Amino acid sequence: MEIKPIAYFRSPLSGKFGIPRQAGLAPDLRGSIVFEPGFRSAEAIRGLEGFDYIWLIWEFSTGKAAGTFQATVRPPRLGGNRRVGVFASRSPFRPNPLGLSSVRLESIDYEAKGPDGKPIGPVINVLGADLMDGTPIYDIKPYVEYADSHPGVHSGFVDGTSWEPLEVVIPEGLESQVSDIDTLREVLSLDPRPHYQDDPSKEYGMSFAGKEVRFKVEGHVLTVISVK
Repeated sequence: MEIKPIAYFRSPLSGKFGIPRQAGLAPDLRGSIVFEPGFRSAEAIRGLEGFDYIWLIWEFSTGKAAGTFQATVRPPRLGGNRRVGVFASRSPFRPNPLGLSSVRLESIDYEAKGPDGKPIGPVINVLGADLMDGTPIYDIKPYVEYADSHPGVHSGFVDGTSWEPLEVVIPEGLESQVSDIDTLREVLSLDPRPHYQDDPSKEYGMSFAGKEVRFKVEGHVLTVISVK
């Protein structure tokens, strides 16, 4: 089977580091789905505005090469130390680098224009995606509650592991350097570090909205050091 992208994702997160590990963990994180020229059709999304959530099928474009197979992986939820089967995880290191995410549909801009002023609509604006900027999207489907929601089910090892967001400290002088400081705080609270790293002296960096954000983590507190 040969598939090709129908769209590409636009996000303030331009690198893998800092991407939420699951969709919905950063519910205020905005992103946009920009269709490729051959798929820019208002007719193709007719009726989509009636749904609150949509499914995205996309590619881990910066992960391992397609075709590689590793039977077990180390999920961050287990501290990065315990192994489970790749098909019992949501790891990006898969035989075929395909991702599946449920994201909130915020709006549809039928009159959107690109940086050059030319029409690129319709553009779908979404919230809470776990995709980095430039991610290829292969399909979009509506989320349907009666078929897609299963309350009270077992979630394997996830049920037995707790997780709490970090406290994020951003010095007052740095807050003004980021246009969407609340979303940055939300993303940082998810702890972007690999879970096997816990060195309070180590400085980490991630890209957000065109800025390089540097930070350290000690205990349960993440402190932003600089924004450039």
